Amino acid sequence: MKVIVNGKEKELKAKATLKDALEGEHYVPNTLVSIHMSTERLVKESEDFEIVTEKGNMVIHLDDGRDSEIWRNMVTDMSQLTLRWNTEKLNAFGSFPTDIPLDKTERMYRRYDCFFSLGGFDNRTTYFMIARKDHHGTYGAGDGRIGHITSGRHILDIFREGDRIVEVRPLVSEESTENVIVTTDLKYKLEEGYSIDTHIRIKLDEGSPESAEHLLILASKGYLHISDATGSYAACSDDQDITMNDEDKKVRGVGTVTVRSQGVGLGRVLFYKEKRQLSPSHNCAGQIIGGMPIAKLAVDGDDVSVVTEPARLLSVGMTQKEAAAFLESRGVKQKRSGNVSDDAIVVEQIPERTIDAIKKGEVETFGVEKEKIHKVSLDRKKSPISVHYFEKVTGLSHKPIGSLKVFFMFEGMPMIQFEGDKSRAHTLYPDDPFKRCKRGDLGLTNQSRPEAGLIGIRLADSKEYGPTGEEGYGTNIFGRFEDDLDEFVKNLGDEEVVYIMEER
Repeated sequence: MKVIVNGKEKELKAKATLKDALEGEHYVPNTLVSIHMSTERLVKESEDFEIVTEKGNMVIHLDDGRDSEIWRNMVTDMSQLTLRWNTEKLNAFGSFPTDIPLDKTERMYRRYDCFFSLGGFDNRTTYFMIARKDHHGTYGAGDGRIGHITSGRHILDIFREGDRIVEVRPLVSEESTENVIVTTDLKYKLEEGYSIDTHIRIKLDEGSPESAEHLLILASKGYLHISDATGSYAACSDDQDITMNDEDKKVRGVGTVTVRSQGVGLGRVLFYKEKRQLSPSHNCAGQIIGGMPIAKLAVDGDDVSVVTEPARLLSVGMTQKEAAAFLESRGVKQKRSGNVSDDAIVVEQIPERTIDAIKKGEVETFGVEKEKIHKVSLDRKKSPISVHYFEKVTGLSHKPIGSLKVFFMFEGMPMIQFEGDKSRAHTLYPDDPFKRCKRGDLGLTNQSRPEAGLIGIRLADSKEYGPTGEEGYGTNIFGRFEDDLDEFVKNLGDEEVVYIMEER
């Protein structure tokens, strides 16, 4: 059978599953996948059908039963039927052959009932009937009731013999007009004609480089977590610890992606399902150009895969040579600084934001020797707030290599102190005091002390003082320095920048 996956046609074996269809495709495990069902499947699923005629449109709602199933299986054959006769009691469209058995039982028909009739009590001349008034009748098809007209009833009074049914099509609600479901079940069985999307594709807004970069950072793990969803939007609240300038403001149409730039929820990313007016609190970060049903149908707790156009342009962590090839592939020139050798590691990129870099067409890549990038381990379970602060201060929250600036040290000192960020330090609630601080412990001064936010590495074991020289109650220990400390401290001076990466 043939299906469409991310816009490309694929030939699959009969009874294939979603897992088969996703082979070789961009797919992030456990994220939502949308499946657009074929028209044939929609006919099977729908209870409402629109009957398009030359005089206007009607809607029929099907009952449960044999005759409604016959109707479903004949939908495509109903097109081009003509009104053979109309009376004060009914309208009759036909004829067409069926296998309906002859049954001359009389029954009651209510106004707007739809049912089958066998002309001359012969199923080779079956008619589709619509009752115009309550009446009893014997039409040869037994019960024969299909359903009833719920909309467009006025048309029944203006039909004339010879009027034609142009088309009969399944009708679905506005929120599911694309006839789509979302699932994470890779065992879901597919059918002919299904169309599948594995991710939301977003075209970034060039007028909002800061907001677009925030979206790129959140999506750098390949997906976004939906924190809450309403009838108007689906939102991701993964990182609200940011600053944000006002950027491009637009009417928030269906598929618009915004970042809240001020007020409660600063940093929140929203995918709009319905049109909303321009808001001074929202920057337009981009527009969904593919996979919109995933955003529409995602609910609280779902993960959705995100692909952006353009993709993030960040060379930090690459060698200078790798960065050159990467940037060239994106049409951007490289200007090397620091250690410019091919094997040097890029620790800084200017400009760092993707849209700014693409617009400029050139970035500066600052390199250092591999040995100058030091490994740390972070204990998120023990001290999540401290780790979050550390990642924000160093830049590890959004790139693979971060930096610290030496605040104070001298030879023989049992610790090294690094600059922090006082504006963020008010969130550093005290952890349980340490019993013994070990050489290599990474810690900070919590908000109970005047120098809150200061970061340090302990160079000697101590039962009294932590990595920043504070006593236990004023210290949060959140990680370890994993490299050779003796080599690290050699020639290290005040205000020197130290580059670090997390050991995983």
